[in-house]
Amino acid sequence: MLPMRCLVVYCHPVPESFAAALRDTAVAALSDRGHEVRLTDLYAEGFDPVLSADERRNMDCAPTDPTLAPHIENVKWAQAVLFVYPTWWYGLPAMLKGWLDRVWATDVAFKLPTDGGRIVSLVPHITRIGVITTCGATWWISLLMGQPGRKTILRGMRALCAPTARTLYLAHYDMDRSTTESRTAFLKRVRTKVLRF
Repeated sequence: MLPMRCLVVYCHPVPESFAAALRDTAVAALSDRGHEVRLTDLYAEGFDPVLSADERRNMDCAPTDPTLAPHIENVKWAQAVLFVYPTWWYGLPAMLKGWLDRVWATDVAFKLPTDGGRIVSLVPHITRIGVITTCGATWWISLLMGQPGRKTILRGMRALCAPTARTLYLAHYDMDRSTTESRTAFLKRVRTKVLRF
C-alpha cells in the first residue's frame, strides 16, 4: 500500500482515558506503515461545537469562521479519515457531532446544486473512512438500538467519499465491564486492523 495522508479525529475529554490509548495505538500503527498523519484532538484544542444562528442561516456556502479554517484544510488534505471516540447514548459525543455540523459542510464536503439536483461530493479523494470506539452497552443492545453513530459516519459520511471507499469499524462493547485483558486484546486488534487500513 502506498503511503496515504491520514486525518485522525479524536474526541474524548479525559486525557488518561482508554480512548487516548486507542488514539495512540492507531496513530502509531499509521505512522509505522509510513502514512502521513495529522491528529485533531477536539477537546485539547478547545473546539467549539456550537453551530451559531448565523452559520445556520448561511449553510448554503462554506463556513467563514476563521477558527474552522485548519479543520477544513485537513478535510481537503486527507485521503483517509479515522475517528476515535467513545459511543455515548448509542451515538456520537456532542463535541464530535458539532465538528461534523460545522466542518463537514457545504462547499467543504459537498455542494448543493441551485437547481435542486443531487448533492455533489467534494471529498472523492477520501478513500478510507473508519471508526474506533468504545460502547458501554453490549453488542446486541447496540445492534438493537440501531448503532446511530456508526451509521452517521459509515453510511452518511461515507456516501460522499470515493465510491470505492473502504471502511473500518472497531468497537470494544460492554466497556462498563471491561477488564485489563479485554482492553489489551482490543488494543492489539486495533493495531492489527489499522496496519491494514
